[in-house]
Amino acid sequence: MDSSKPQKIIPKFDASVNQAPVEDKKLPPWLFRHRALTDALENAKPVKKETLTNTLNHIHFIDGYVFALLRHPKYEESVLIRAYPKPCTGVKLTCHWADDTLLGINPEECKFQYVIIVDGRSLILIPAIAQEIDNKHFTIELPSLSHSVGQRQTRRYPCRNVTAELIQSGFFAKGGLLDFSPMGFRIKVKPEKSCFFQWFNSDELATVHLRNEQQILFSGACKCVHQRGGLGEREIVLTPSGEGINRFKKSNIRNPRQELKPSPTAIFNHPILNMRVQFDISDISTSGFSIYERADEAVLLSGMIIPDLVIDFAGVSGLKCSAQVIYRRNEMEKGIRCAFAILDMNIKNYSHLTNILASALNPNVHISNAIGSNALWEFLFESGFIYPAKYRLIKSYREDFKKTYRKLYQESPEIARHITYEKNGQIFGHISMVRAYERTWMIHHHAARNAGSKQTGLQVLKQMMHYLNDMHRLPSVKMDYAMSYFRPESKFPERVFGGFARELENPKGCSLDLFSYLPYTTLSLGTRLPEGWSLQQCSSLDLCELSQFYNQRSKGLFLEILQKEGTGSSEVCIEKLYNKFGFTREWKTYSLTSHGRLNAVLIVDRSNLGLNLSELLNSIKIVVTNPDNLPWDILSIAIGQLAHLYDKSKVPVLIYPIDYVDASQIRYEKRYHLWILDVRYGDEYMEYMQRKFRVRFD
Repeated sequence: MDSSKPQKIIPKFDASVNQAPVEDKKLPPWLFRHRALTDALENAKPVKKETLTNTLNHIHFIDGYVFALLRHPKYEESVLIRAYPKPCTGVKLTCHWADDTLLGINPEECKFQYVIIVDGRSLILIPAIAQEIDNKHFTIELPSLSHSVGQRQTRRYPCRNVTAELIQSGFFAKGGLLDFSPMGFRIKVKPEKSCFFQWFNSDELATVHLRNEQQILFSGACKCVHQRGGLGEREIVLTPSGEGINRFKKSNIRNPRQELKPSPTAIFNHPILNMRVQFDISDISTSGFSIYERADEAVLLSGMIIPDLVIDFAGVSGLKCSAQVIYRRNEMEKGIRCAFAILDMNIKNYSHLTNILASALNPNVHISNAIGSNALWEFLFESGFIYPAKYRLIKSYREDFKKTYRKLYQESPEIARHITYEKNGQIFGHISMVRAYERTWMIHHHAARNAGSKQTGLQVLKQMMHYLNDMHRLPSVKMDYAMSYFRPESKFPERVFGGFARELENPKGCSLDLFSYLPYTTLSLGTRLPEGWSLQQCSSLDLCELSQFYNQRSKGLFLEILQKEGTGSSEVCIEKLYNKFGFTREWKTYSLTSHGRLNAVLIVDRSNLGLNLSELLNSIKIVVTNPDNLPWDILSIAIGQLAHLYDKSKVPVLIYPIDYVDASQIRYEKRYHLWILDVRYGDEYMEYMQRKFRVRFD
């Protein structure tokens, strides 16, 4: 299993003796049946007394053990008995027998042959004549030379507290992991009730799950190399099928892998061996990284999941994540190349990682760095992003806006991210996003000003696409959709966002809905609806009819983004997450009906002032489902009854479909396209940008 080269005479020592199952403790000591041991000594490597002494003291230091090989006086069988060494000075070795290991064996009557040290790759055999021996301990004189035999190419490690499950076409067996190496592992399993070992086909692949009490550590197809035992219980040696894991859908455009100097380090507690390991990272991107390990000290198994791993940058920044080994590849002189996929990482750590990698490619690009408020406001005004009409909307609440932006840009909570293009502290390009709904992030505040020859607006948009390209794969980020509002007359977003939606021609992949926008001045505040009309929170029947209307009209994603986590979900809802950082975020749906018939649904969308500078997340959104039976004055009264929920004199109102506004001759200020992308179509979007705008992502 561990070597492709034939070996002449290698004793196949059974490493499972290190971790005998609890139920075996009352059985006799392990029988050592390998008659080829003395022949193997002819090819053994010598071990000096000094080296041996250091090894024995290390075993004592870690509370490890050795084995004594004795010959049974009655049955002429060799038996292995576990013993714990005492500190050794290099002259004599004294060991105490482990508890419950003799069980019917009288050591004084046995012939003492060897002390055996198992290190996972080889056996060290210490020829010995017992000077003292009884049922408590033994003492031997250390020889000048000992022997190392049975050298493996890869170390094998004894294991404990790891559950093993073996599954094959309806056959299911369960037990524990005995020992492990990157080339394969040995399990001891019993079939479940109604399953039989006669059903297990050792010539076919089987699925193996290795897990601890908390989670799965490995799951993959394996080949059976060897098995022994009866129908009740068997030890089975398995090796992974050798195929790499395609953890994520194949992508034509990937974020570039970079070789950083100094190299970052991957540090983690090995989930199977329960020991700390550390590797220098050879190359890294936002989706994963690779390392090299020595073949003779390998500990990484293809498919193995590492729940808690730290990517350390020179001891300054430690980024926690979970990861999985997706392949192992022998690159000869360099060693074994092991590639890891990042499975999950919180958004702060992901932003730090992206910032490090982006700065290595372009030192002017920054991800969610702390920005001085004065520099930000200066940029937003000078770039024309805050134009006179928009400033008239926000000027009365400018102190609230300043407070919101200080928290967003200096405290960097996990509900918002921003990307800037800067030189000497001066901002030339900016784009940001905010978690707008449960599983939807909104891209907004895209602005740029001249920075010489650089297209800074495209630079920050390109970096945002890099950022989202791997971010949406992280479960903790909760991103199924990306959205953005833009005005149809704005040429750049119309081409960047609108052009893709029209080219894709799949509103379930990317939708585009046109809303009218008008600020409601609360003129009808306090006016009651006419008899027969009612405004109340939506029932499930109302939402069903809304869905039927919208899917017939748009077939888009607007209603998808409004979905909330189920009441039984363990996830922290967005409202509580915002509250944690001192922000407000909520939305509720209301139905406007006449004599029981649904005419419109009003979505009360609330957030802090300035979370979005156009207040599009702090507005009332209306879907008119029955335009022929809904006079504007009735709808206006319904809006007025909800306007008191907003602490401002003018409430932005967005109405869909725009046909209703035109037919009712309602005066509105502007129109907004609502663009929503299912992030599973992110590859197609990046390919569109590459093709239409010659954006390079390498």
